[in-house]
Amino acid sequence: MALAQKGEVDLRELAARALALHREDIHAVVVARRSLDARKGRPMGYRLRLDVHVGGVVATTRQRPKPEPVKKPMRVVVAGSGPAGTFAALRLAEAGVRVTLAELGKDVRSRRHDLAALVRRGQLDPTSNYCFGEGGAGTFSDGKLYTRAKDRARVNEVLEILVEHGADPSIQVESRPHIGSNKLPVLLAAMSAHLESLGVEYHWSDPVVGFRGDGGRVTVSKLRSGLEIPCDRLVLAVGHSARSTYEWLLEMGVAAASKPFAIGARVEHPQPLIDRIQYGAMHGHPLLPSAFYHVTASVRVGGNERGVYSFCMCPGGWIVDSSTEHGRLATNGMSLKRRDSPFANAALVVTVEPGDVAAWGRSAEDPLAGVAFQRAVEERAYELGGGGFVAPAQNLLDFLKGRATTTPGRSSYRPRVVGADLAEALPDLVTHALRAAIPRMDKTMWGFKTSEAQLVGVETRTSSPLRILRDSVTYESLSHKGLFPCGEGAGYAGGIVSAAIDGLAVADAILRGT
Repeated sequence: MALAQKGEVDLRELAARALALHREDIHAVVVARRSLDARKGRPMGYRLRLDVHVGGVVATTRQRPKPEPVKKPMRVVVAGSGPAGTFAALRLAEAGVRVTLAELGKDVRSRRHDLAALVRRGQLDPTSNYCFGEGGAGTFSDGKLYTRAKDRARVNEVLEILVEHGADPSIQVESRPHIGSNKLPVLLAAMSAHLESLGVEYHWSDPVVGFRGDGGRVTVSKLRSGLEIPCDRLVLAVGHSARSTYEWLLEMGVAAASKPFAIGARVEHPQPLIDRIQYGAMHGHPLLPSAFYHVTASVRVGGNERGVYSFCMCPGGWIVDSSTEHGRLATNGMSLKRRDSPFANAALVVTVEPGDVAAWGRSAEDPLAGVAFQRAVEERAYELGGGGFVAPAQNLLDFLKGRATTTPGRSSYRPRVVGADLAEALPDLVTHALRAAIPRMDKTMWGFKTSEAQLVGVETRTSSPLRILRDSVTYESLSHKGLFPCGEGAGYAGGIVSAAIDGLAVADAILRGT
């Protein structure tokens, strides 16, 4: 469908021509999928997949099937209120399981005050920030629902549940669905209210800090307040920044292993520049959204191939402070539903393998080696910014030439940025890989390498640096019966939708085992 005709085209006439039918024979046409086709050398427009209903009434939307009720009483404690924990709790509660959800951070409304203090004054609450609290790290960092998950039935179920709780139904149609950081908190409040109506008991600012077992099986979950909750199962759905949780889990002998992750920095461009690059002569068209991009490159550094790629791209967005520890700085990105910031940003990150951490004083076999690696980089970035969670920033061309930036450009990051040389914070392998990859990215997206862009650092929380090991069929911990590692923090997801899918899968595994 040509862009200029969007909103004017007669979908029934379009379907009739495609199917060689009379327009009058078509009762209704429903858009099942919509994506913007902005590929070079093609007419710009929307590609649609249509459900065409011929000669009858449109079938009513089926009700989402609910799980079978459990046959005997069961109590499950869920550690973490991110998408994995929330969706696991929903599935279990719908089956009649008694669920207690314990969260390190605060409810979504209370989180706003702590984020305001961080953004305006650089005051960090280590338990309530962009990573910790109701909804997890995705709550105030965009609400992007794009996923590479292959199980479309599960993806559709997650989107359907989100719509049930107030999300715009368009997320079930758009190829890159997006809720927005201003809309997601309202949806989460609706979900928690629904879960409470099903009997789910919330404990805010009172995380799980341990457990007791009987005969190798978890039987009691311990909360930080001292409360001990008897349980039949413990779902471990903490996020990718739950470092203190990782530490006590390993002290208790829970099976875990290092895994690859990625670090780098946020790259920020003026959004109109990205629009011109991606849309060409059509940029500025009122029907075009703020342009998205994804760039990748494979480069050789130190004799090894390195994957370098953009991650969590935020059109019309902001760079935000995702730090969780005093004296350590980490960044992330977010957008509001309108995506109307004058800036575009994305993480530019380099794959880090377990073997890379040896030079940082940890064995590659140490599951906490990646955490130590992240912390060291974040400490350097904090010092480079001068403290107060001021972020170091470097003009992109200065970075490529190896020279410090004295006066940074305008940035969406708050409280502010200062000029720096990011090579002083990033490991050499990351610096070298980025310098080799960015010119290659510019060849596929000409204009990406420009003096109008700058790097803001550092980005270290792309995914969990370790995996809590579990059985591939039962989803149960390999070392502790009754413990179910789940979601992004356990190393089995990467984003809102995939984490929610994993939460549903873990809950279903628990219900199968009852």
